[in-house]
Amino acid sequence: MSELVELWEKPEADQKYMVVGWRQWADAGSVSSGLPEYLVQQMGGRQIGSMRSDGFYIFQVPGTHDLVRPVVKFEEGYPSELEIRRNDFFYAEDNQNGYLILLGDEPHLDIERYVKALLDTAASLRVKRVIGLGGVYGELPYDKERMISATYSLPHMKDEIQSLAVNLSDYHGGASIGSYLARRAGDRGMEYVGFYAFVPTYDFSSFAEIGNTIRIENDYMAWLGIMRRMKFMLKMDLDLADLEEKSQRLVKVVDDKMEEFDNLAPQVGVRDYLSRLSEDFTEIPFEPLDDFWEDEIRRLMDKFDSDET
Repeated sequence: MSELVELWEKPEADQKYMVVGWRQWADAGSVSSGLPEYLVQQMGGRQIGSMRSDGFYIFQVPGTHDLVRPVVKFEEGYPSELEIRRNDFFYAEDNQNGYLILLGDEPHLDIERYVKALLDTAASLRVKRVIGLGGVYGELPYDKERMISATYSLPHMKDEIQSLAVNLSDYHGGASIGSYLARRAGDRGMEYVGFYAFVPTYDFSSFAEIGNTIRIENDYMAWLGIMRRMKFMLKMDLDLADLEEKSQRLVKVVDDKMEEFDNLAPQVGVRDYLSRLSEDFTEIPFEPLDDFWEDEIRRLMDKFDSDET
Protein backbone atom coordinates (compact mmCIF):
# COMPACT_ATOMS: atom_id res chain seq x y z
CA MET A 1 0.00 0.00 0.00
CA SER A 2 1.27 3.47 -0.87
CA GLU A 3 2.10 5.78 2.03
CA LEU A 4 -0.11 8.39 0.34
CA VAL A 5 -3.22 6.24 0.82
CA GLU A 6 -4.93 5.66 4.14
CA LEU A 7 -7.61 2.98 4.33
CA TRP A 8 -9.35 2.54 7.66
CA GLU A 9 -11.17 -0.52 6.37
CA LYS A 10 -9.72 -3.28 4.20
CA PRO A 11 -12.19 -4.83 1.74
CA GLU A 12 -12.40 -8.60 2.20
CA ALA A 13 -14.44 -9.71 -0.84
CA ASP A 14 -12.84 -12.58 -2.77
CA GLN A 15 -13.15 -10.73 -6.08
CA LYS A 16 -12.68 -6.98 -6.15
CA TYR A 17 -12.87 -4.30 -8.82
CA MET A 18 -11.95 -0.64 -8.72
CA VAL A 19 -14.00 2.12 -10.39
CA VAL A 20 -12.22 5.46 -10.70
CA GLY A 21 -13.54 8.89 -11.63
CA TRP A 22 -12.39 12.46 -11.23
CA ARG A 23 -13.45 16.06 -11.35
CA GLN A 24 -11.39 16.50 -14.46
CA TRP A 25 -10.88 17.80 -17.98
CA ALA A 26 -12.72 14.85 -19.62
CA ASP A 27 -15.86 15.12 -17.50
CA ALA A 28 -18.56 15.98 -20.03
CA GLY A 29 -22.01 15.08 -18.71
CA SER A 30 -20.43 14.58 -15.25
CA VAL A 31 -19.65 11.04 -16.38
CA SER A 32 -16.36 10.99 -14.48
CA SER A 33 -17.45 12.87 -11.34
CA GLY A 34 -21.20 12.27 -11.08
CA LEU A 35 -21.47 8.61 -12.04
CA PRO A 36 -19.09 7.28 -9.32
CA GLU A 37 -20.98 9.30 -6.72
CA TYR A 38 -24.28 7.95 -8.03
CA LEU A 39 -22.88 4.41 -7.91
CA VAL A 40 -21.89 4.85 -4.27
CA GLN A 41 -25.41 6.04 -3.40
CA GLN A 42 -27.21 3.31 -5.33
CA MET A 43 -25.06 0.52 -3.92
CA GLY A 44 -25.08 1.80 -0.34
CA GLY A 45 -21.34 2.42 -0.38
CA ARG A 46 -19.36 3.93 2.46
CA GLN A 47 -16.12 5.86 2.59
CA ILE A 48 -13.21 3.69 3.69
CA GLY A 49 -10.19 5.90 3.01
CA SER A 50 -8.51 8.72 1.15
CA MET A 51 -5.34 9.73 -0.66
CA ARG A 52 -3.27 12.66 0.59
CA SER A 53 -3.14 15.60 -1.81
CA ASP A 54 0.52 16.40 -1.07
CA GLY A 55 2.20 18.00 -4.10
CA PHE A 56 -0.46 17.17 -6.69
CA TYR A 57 -2.21 20.54 -7.03
CA ILE A 58 -1.34 24.10 -8.08
CA PHE A 59 -2.47 26.86 -5.74
CA GLN A 60 -2.50 29.61 -8.36
CA VAL A 61 -1.46 30.51 -11.90
CA PRO A 62 -0.40 34.17 -12.33
CA GLY A 63 -2.91 36.17 -14.36
CA THR A 64 -5.78 33.69 -14.05
CA HIS A 65 -7.24 34.97 -10.77
CA ASP A 66 -9.18 32.01 -9.34
CA LEU A 67 -8.89 29.38 -12.08
CA VAL A 68 -7.28 26.76 -9.84
CA ARG A 69 -7.41 28.36 -6.40
CA PRO A 70 -9.36 26.53 -3.68
CA VAL A 71 -12.66 28.21 -2.77
CA VAL A 72 -13.03 29.76 0.67
CA LYS A 73 -16.16 31.12 2.33
CA PHE A 74 -16.03 33.73 5.11
CA GLU A 75 -18.86 34.59 7.51
CA GLU A 76 -18.26 37.82 9.44
CA GLY A 77 -14.53 37.39 9.04
CA TYR A 78 -14.43 33.69 9.99
CA PRO A 79 -13.38 31.10 7.32
CA SER A 80 -16.35 28.76 7.72
CA GLU A 81 -15.59 26.66 4.63
CA LEU A 82 -12.52 25.78 2.59
CA GLU A 83 -12.92 23.51 -0.44
CA ILE A 84 -9.75 21.48 -0.86
CA ARG A 85 -8.79 18.89 -3.46
CA ARG A 86 -9.87 15.43 -2.39
CA ASN A 87 -9.37 11.84 -3.46
CA ASP A 88 -11.71 9.63 -1.46
CA PHE A 89 -12.16 5.87 -1.56
CA PHE A 90 -15.57 4.29 -1.08
CA TYR A 91 -16.54 0.64 -0.88
CA ALA A 92 -19.67 -1.27 -1.85
CA GLU A 93 -20.56 -4.93 -2.35
CA ASP A 94 -23.17 -6.94 -4.20
CA ASN A 95 -23.85 -10.67 -4.01
CA GLN A 96 -20.66 -11.54 -5.87
CA ASN A 97 -18.05 -8.79 -5.83
CA GLY A 98 -16.54 -5.92 -3.91
CA TYR A 99 -16.16 -2.49 -5.54
CA LEU A 100 -13.58 0.06 -4.48
CA ILE A 101 -14.76 3.42 -5.88
CA LEU A 102 -12.45 6.43 -6.14
CA LEU A 103 -13.91 9.91 -6.53
CA GLY A 104 -11.05 12.34 -6.88
CA ASP A 105 -9.62 15.51 -8.37
CA GLU A 106 -7.43 15.12 -11.42
CA PRO A 107 -3.89 16.06 -10.36
CA HIS A 108 -2.10 19.09 -11.80
CA LEU A 109 1.39 17.86 -10.93
CA ASP A 110 3.46 14.71 -10.31
CA ILE A 111 1.21 12.40 -12.29
CA GLU A 112 3.64 9.48 -11.97
CA ARG A 113 3.49 9.51 -8.17
CA TYR A 114 -0.29 9.87 -8.19
CA VAL A 115 -0.84 6.97 -10.63
CA LYS A 116 1.70 4.80 -8.83
CA ALA A 117 -0.12 5.33 -5.52
CA LEU A 118 -3.43 4.41 -7.13
CA LEU A 119 -2.09 1.26 -8.82
CA ASP A 120 -0.13 0.25 -5.71
CA THR A 121 -3.40 0.39 -3.78
CA ALA A 122 -5.20 -1.72 -6.38
CA ALA A 123 -2.37 -4.27 -6.40
CA SER A 124 -2.18 -4.53 -2.61
CA LEU A 125 -5.93 -5.20 -2.43
CA ARG A 126 -5.72 -7.76 -5.26
CA VAL A 127 -8.11 -5.78 -7.45
CA LYS A 128 -8.86 -7.80 -10.56
CA ARG A 129 -9.60 -4.88 -12.89
CA VAL A 130 -9.68 -1.06 -12.75
CA ILE A 131 -12.41 0.79 -14.67
CA GLY A 132 -11.99 4.49 -15.47
CA LEU A 133 -14.77 6.88 -16.51
CA GLY A 134 -14.77 9.95 -18.75
CA GLY A 135 -16.99 12.12 -20.91
CA VAL A 136 -16.41 14.14 -24.08
CA TYR A 137 -18.75 16.72 -25.63
CA GLY A 138 -19.84 16.47 -29.28
CA GLU A 139 -22.66 17.34 -31.67
CA LEU A 140 -24.93 14.33 -31.22
CA PRO A 141 -28.67 13.63 -31.09
CA TYR A 142 -29.91 13.99 -27.51
CA ASP A 143 -32.56 11.29 -27.93
CA LYS A 144 -30.26 8.50 -29.19
CA GLU A 145 -28.09 6.06 -27.30
CA ARG A 146 -24.73 7.60 -26.55
CA MET A 147 -21.65 6.50 -28.43
CA ILE A 148 -19.16 4.90 -26.03
CA SER A 149 -15.43 4.82 -26.74
CA ALA A 150 -13.12 2.48 -24.88
CA THR A 151 -9.47 1.94 -24.05
CA TYR A 152 -7.75 -1.05 -22.47
CA SER A 153 -4.36 -1.76 -20.94
CA LEU A 154 -3.39 -5.24 -22.14
CA PRO A 155 -3.55 -6.66 -25.70
CA HIS A 156 -5.44 -9.82 -24.72
CA MET A 157 -8.39 -7.69 -23.55
CA LYS A 158 -9.22 -6.36 -27.03
CA ASP A 159 -11.83 -8.93 -28.10
CA GLU A 160 -13.66 -8.76 -24.78
CA ILE A 161 -13.86 -4.97 -24.78
CA GLN A 162 -14.82 -4.80 -28.46
CA SER A 163 -17.74 -7.14 -27.78
CA LEU A 164 -19.30 -4.48 -25.53
CA ALA A 165 -20.55 -2.44 -28.52
CA VAL A 166 -17.95 0.30 -28.14
CA ASN A 167 -15.62 2.16 -30.46
CA LEU A 168 -12.01 1.33 -29.67
CA SER A 169 -10.30 4.68 -29.33
CA ASP A 170 -7.87 5.98 -31.97
CA TYR A 171 -7.43 9.26 -30.10
CA HIS A 172 -4.11 11.10 -30.49
CA GLY A 173 -3.57 14.19 -28.36
CA GLY A 174 -3.28 15.47 -24.83
CA ALA A 175 -3.71 12.71 -22.25
CA SER A 176 -6.41 12.70 -19.61
CA ILE A 177 -5.78 11.04 -16.26
CA GLY A 178 -7.61 7.93 -17.49
CA SER A 179 -5.46 7.68 -20.62
CA TYR A 180 -2.31 7.96 -18.56
CA LEU A 181 -3.55 5.35 -16.13
CA ALA A 182 -4.32 2.92 -18.98
CA ARG A 183 -0.69 2.98 -20.12
CA ARG A 184 0.84 2.69 -16.66
CA ALA A 185 -1.50 -0.15 -15.71
CA GLY A 186 -0.42 -2.02 -18.82
CA ASP A 187 3.25 -1.46 -17.94
CA ARG A 188 2.56 -3.29 -14.69
CA GLY A 189 0.53 -6.09 -16.28
CA MET A 190 -2.69 -4.87 -14.66
CA GLU A 191 -6.11 -4.83 -16.31
CA TYR A 192 -7.59 -1.39 -16.95
CA VAL A 193 -10.64 -0.39 -19.02
CA GLY A 194 -11.55 3.21 -19.80
CA PHE A 195 -15.09 4.09 -20.88
CA TYR A 196 -15.66 7.49 -22.50
CA ALA A 197 -19.19 8.60 -23.36
CA PHE A 198 -19.90 11.25 -26.00
CA VAL A 199 -22.29 13.81 -24.56
CA PRO A 200 -24.51 16.15 -26.65
CA THR A 201 -23.69 19.86 -26.92
CA TYR A 202 -25.16 22.48 -29.25
CA ASP A 203 -23.64 25.87 -29.99
CA PHE A 204 -26.36 28.48 -30.57
CA SER A 205 -24.27 31.37 -29.27
CA SER A 206 -24.12 33.08 -32.67
CA PHE A 207 -27.90 33.49 -32.72
CA ALA A 208 -29.02 36.51 -30.70
CA GLU A 209 -32.45 35.05 -30.00
CA ILE A 210 -30.94 32.02 -28.26
CA GLY A 211 -27.46 33.28 -27.44
CA ASN A 212 -25.84 30.39 -25.62
CA THR A 213 -24.35 26.91 -25.86
CA ILE A 214 -26.47 24.00 -24.64
CA ARG A 215 -24.66 21.27 -22.74
CA ILE A 216 -26.11 18.35 -20.80
CA GLU A 217 -24.49 18.69 -17.39
CA ASN A 218 -25.65 15.36 -15.93
CA ASP A 219 -26.11 13.04 -18.88
CA TYR A 220 -28.04 10.14 -17.42
CA MET A 221 -28.24 8.48 -20.84
CA ALA A 222 -24.43 8.42 -20.97
CA TRP A 223 -24.31 7.07 -17.41
CA LEU A 224 -26.81 4.38 -18.37
CA GLY A 225 -24.88 3.37 -21.48
CA ILE A 226 -21.70 2.89 -19.47
CA MET A 227 -23.44 1.13 -16.60
CA ARG A 228 -25.12 -1.39 -18.93
CA ARG A 229 -21.70 -2.37 -20.21
CA MET A 230 -20.07 -2.35 -16.79
CA LYS A 231 -22.89 -4.40 -15.29
CA PHE A 232 -22.49 -7.05 -17.97
CA MET A 233 -18.69 -7.04 -17.85
CA LEU A 234 -18.45 -7.36 -14.06
CA LYS A 235 -21.67 -9.38 -13.55
CA MET A 236 -22.92 -6.69 -11.17
CA ASP A 237 -26.11 -7.19 -9.19
CA LEU A 238 -27.44 -3.68 -9.82
CA ASP A 239 -30.90 -2.50 -10.88
CA LEU A 240 -30.65 0.18 -13.57
CA ALA A 241 -34.36 1.10 -13.55
CA ASP A 242 -33.67 4.42 -11.83
CA LEU A 243 -31.16 5.45 -14.49
CA GLU A 244 -33.55 4.37 -17.23
CA GLU A 245 -36.26 6.61 -15.73
CA LYS A 246 -33.84 9.53 -15.34
CA SER A 247 -32.78 9.09 -18.98
CA GLN A 248 -36.38 9.27 -20.19
CA ARG A 249 -37.00 12.43 -18.17
CA LEU A 250 -33.79 13.96 -19.52
CA VAL A 251 -34.92 13.46 -23.12
CA LYS A 252 -38.26 15.11 -22.29
CA VAL A 253 -36.55 18.12 -20.66
CA VAL A 254 -34.19 18.66 -23.60
CA ASP A 255 -37.02 18.12 -26.08
CA ASP A 256 -39.06 20.83 -24.36
CA LYS A 257 -36.08 23.19 -24.42
CA MET A 258 -35.50 22.61 -28.14
CA GLU A 259 -39.19 23.22 -28.81
CA GLU A 260 -38.88 26.49 -26.91
CA PHE A 261 -35.88 27.52 -29.02
CA ASP A 262 -37.65 26.59 -32.23
CA ASN A 263 -40.65 28.74 -31.30
CA LEU A 264 -38.45 31.59 -30.14
CA ALA A 265 -36.32 31.70 -33.29
CA PRO A 266 -37.92 29.66 -36.11
CA GLN A 267 -35.50 31.14 -38.65
CA VAL A 268 -32.61 29.32 -36.94
CA GLY A 269 -34.05 25.94 -37.91
CA VAL A 270 -33.32 24.14 -34.64
CA ARG A 271 -35.51 21.15 -35.51
CA ASP A 272 -34.01 20.84 -38.99
CA TYR A 273 -30.53 20.95 -37.49
CA LEU A 274 -31.40 18.19 -35.01
CA SER A 275 -32.99 16.10 -37.76
CA ARG A 276 -29.78 16.29 -39.79
CA LEU A 277 -27.79 15.17 -36.75
CA SER A 278 -30.09 12.18 -36.31
CA GLU A 279 -29.87 11.20 -39.98
CA ASP A 280 -26.06 11.19 -39.88
CA PHE A 281 -25.85 9.34 -36.56
CA THR A 282 -25.62 5.57 -36.23
CA GLU A 283 -26.70 4.15 -32.88
CA ILE A 284 -24.69 1.26 -31.46
CA PRO A 285 -27.05 -0.30 -28.91
CA PHE A 286 -25.64 -2.68 -26.32
CA GLU A 287 -27.76 -5.80 -26.20
CA PRO A 288 -25.92 -8.54 -24.30
CA LEU A 289 -26.85 -12.09 -25.21
CA ASP A 290 -27.76 -12.95 -21.62
CA ASP A 291 -30.39 -10.21 -21.54
CA PHE A 292 -31.67 -11.23 -24.97
CA TRP A 293 -32.29 -14.81 -23.93
CA GLU A 294 -33.82 -13.74 -20.64
CA ASP A 295 -36.29 -11.52 -22.52
CA GLU A 296 -37.06 -14.27 -25.04
CA ILE A 297 -37.71 -16.85 -22.33
CA ARG A 298 -39.99 -14.40 -20.50
CA ARG A 299 -41.86 -13.65 -23.75
CA LEU A 300 -42.33 -17.35 -24.48
CA MET A 301 -43.50 -18.08 -20.93
CA ASP A 302 -46.03 -15.22 -21.13
CA LYS A 303 -47.29 -16.59 -24.44
CA PHE A 304 -47.53 -20.09 -22.97
CA ASP A 305 -49.52 -18.79 -19.98
CA SER A 306 -51.91 -16.86 -22.25
CA ASP A 307 -52.45 -19.94 -24.46
CA GLU A 308 -53.22 -22.02 -21.39
CA THR A 309 -55.91 -19.61 -20.31
